[in-house]
Amino acid sequence: MSSSSLFTFSLLLFIAFLLFSSSSATPHHQRHRRFASHNYRDAFTKSILFFEGQRSGKLPSNQRLNWRKDSGLSDGKAMNVDLVGGYYDAGDNVKFGYPMAFTTTMLSWSVIEFGGLMKGELQNAREAVRWASDYLLKATAHPDTIYVQVGDAIKDHACWERPEDMDTPRTVLKIDKNNPGTEVAAETAAALAAASLVFRRVDKAYSKLLVRRAIRVFSFADKYRGAYSNGLKKWVCPFYCDFSGYQDDLLWGAAWLHRATKNPTYLHYIQVNGQTLGADEEDFTFGWDNKHVGARILLSKAFLVQNVQQLHDYKSQADNFICSLIPGTPYSSAKYTPGGLLFKMNDSNSQYVTSTSFMLVSYAKYLTSAKKFVTCGSTIIAPKKLRAIAKKQVSIL
Repeated sequence: MSSSSLFTFSLLLFIAFLLFSSSSATPHHQRHRRFASHNYRDAFTKSILFFEGQRSGKLPSNQRLNWRKDSGLSDGKAMNVDLVGGYYDAGDNVKFGYPMAFTTTMLSWSVIEFGGLMKGELQNAREAVRWASDYLLKATAHPDTIYVQVGDAIKDHACWERPEDMDTPRTVLKIDKNNPGTEVAAETAAALAAASLVFRRVDKAYSKLLVRRAIRVFSFADKYRGAYSNGLKKWVCPFYCDFSGYQDDLLWGAAWLHRATKNPTYLHYIQVNGQTLGADEEDFTFGWDNKHVGARILLSKAFLVQNVQQLHDYKSQADNFICSLIPGTPYSSAKYTPGGLLFKMNDSNSQYVTSTSFMLVSYAKYLTSAKKFVTCGSTIIAPKKLRAIAKKQVSIL
């Protein structure tokens, strides 16, 4: 497994911290006793602020981290395209399109579902989404071409430099119909579609632009199939190789386009291609490389909340994921440390803990709305149990 993005980790961590400032959190008297040493609201604020520290490009006048300055102003010039903007991945100065798009999708999802709880930070969260979606629009400006990386990771990682001072090559990588990259294209489509929902009520013109681009990019992803980590292997591996295949990304992308457009074309696509794209596979790890769990939870909402009966199987698949996490049930398979932390991977385990926590609270929200439960054999799991598991995981972190 490749290294994980601190950028992605921070995104999911701030989502998990949001649990503790929401109205559904532990009652105040219990919260004071168990979590008095942690200021989760402050952590939430700083997690959003983290995105400003990762910005590339021409910084705006309202930039709050004033120790950061403009950087990467010539990005894309080597190929006569404008790729200024976006986010650096972690402690390096590379812009990896695949994890950046995934992070954009997840940040958008958090705003869509929990924006009402963000209060004074909602506008900052929207701006964090827009900084990414503006860049993704640039990266997808040319039909049947997506610019998926800026920077040479090998050379970049050999130097420890501020973005403002970097002198490493700003190599530009792209995918096209001759050198496809279905996984990164489908994830980019998902990001654009999810971001369109963030701005649907506050900037309708921008929202429509995003969804139109998402439609075009998904069509490209589906039509020209192939793994970008094949054609661009020496550049993207071992950093963000696609280990799980691109099928999960296509299902994920179609799920987001179905949600953003309500176009029956995408529902039909999911019905016809779901099994081929791995909808029934028992893979219970959710992250930038494998989106099956996320797609199941997202499509379950359409069944539970919007009553899209054709997607009823995804509720069962989402339930299987939940049952895998709960010790003592017949279908439990998750591993936990002696201290109770979910253990998924030796490398960067925390990202999976936080992504799982987000799946739990999102699914709990959908179940509550539909007045439904999870059945694990003879055990009935209420939504509050899902929230309790998520809270425990974040408290350990």
